[in-house]
Amino acid sequence: MKTYNLSKSFCFSFSFLLFSFLSFSQNPILSNNAHVSILTCGTGNESYSLFGHTAIRISDIENNLDIVYNYGAFDFNTPNFVAKFAKGDLQYFAITHSYDNFLTQYNYEKRDVYEQELLLNLNLKQKIFDNLNTSLASGDSYYTYKFIDKNCTSMVVDIINKTLDAKAITKKIDTNLTYRTILFPYFDHHFYEKLGTSIIFGTKVDQKGDHIFLPLELMENLKTAKFNNQNLVQKDPKVVLKFQKSIATSWWNNWYSYLILLGLIIIINNKILNQGYFFIMGLIGILFVFLGFYSGHLELANNYNVLLFNPILILSLLFYSKKQIKWIYNLTLFNLFLLVIYVGVLFNKVHFLIVLPLIVTNGYLLIKLAIQHKKRIPIII
Repeated sequence: MKTYNLSKSFCFSFSFLLFSFLSFSQNPILSNNAHVSILTCGTGNESYSLFGHTAIRISDIENNLDIVYNYGAFDFNTPNFVAKFAKGDLQYFAITHSYDNFLTQYNYEKRDVYEQELLLNLNLKQKIFDNLNTSLASGDSYYTYKFIDKNCTSMVVDIINKTLDAKAITKKIDTNLTYRTILFPYFDHHFYEKLGTSIIFGTKVDQKGDHIFLPLELMENLKTAKFNNQNLVQKDPKVVLKFQKSIATSWWNNWYSYLILLGLIIIINNKILNQGYFFIMGLIGILFVFLGFYSGHLELANNYNVLLFNPILILSLLFYSKKQIKWIYNLTLFNLFLLVIYVGVLFNKVHFLIVLPLIVTNGYLLIKLAIQHKKRIPIII
């Protein structure tokens, strides 16, 4: 799951296609020494590298070929780029790299690279090679990116299975885990990225993770993959690059800043600060509702986190400005009721603890607001 500067990659892709289709008038015929393998690139500390990357390598010394096919490219110059990305209409596509250039990038980023050679006969290797080149030349390599359903890893799985005309690569490991549970450890030491994805994803990521969508998942499942009752790859991946894992550190991107900020809101208990907090929470909720209807990313739909980031909080502020005590009290009780429902929904989810401080903050401020605006009944003696 990685994007690349396209200028150099396009130059290589164009040169390779020119070599393939003009010089030979067809795809080169692979020799008996040709190799087809899947490259799995390790995770990094940048946001684009948190999940790793998958690519296909075709190497053939006799034909002077050593090419990497990468399905993780998009063009930053696409018109309305941000809107298309948010809506889920952004087109990704495949490009090619020389193997040396591909490794240079990962060596520079100090990210691991593993290789698993496909144990196939020459005819099937040729077929994979032909399908990859046809996909590049015809435009079939373009696809609408979806975080879980369609990405660089799933595209590699699809083209291999399609070529073999069999579901040789399927998920057999951790099939009892949800997508959310699978993703959660990838954000270790990246606190606010973990919090952000926890609250922006809806019910889809709480489904059982029944298909492969992450590079390291693919590498592990390939170890048990079979084709014609034979192992599809050798059991142990070849280590191409290996680095000591560096742990991301930040003075602000951690639990401490999160708890301090929410703690200060509770301790200071200032009317304007509390209103600002509710306003921001409500705005985030409006964003979630908008993305749920607008975006084609199914991961953002049916987001029950709007029970916490409730747009009704903004409505409460409008009544607050008009001193409508009865409405404020009733809406506050309603928000508390939704918060209780939210706790019930979230209780068995992997992200419950990371969201708990927000639940406590909301609950405390709402209870204080309800007490302040509860209509007092006069006692006649």
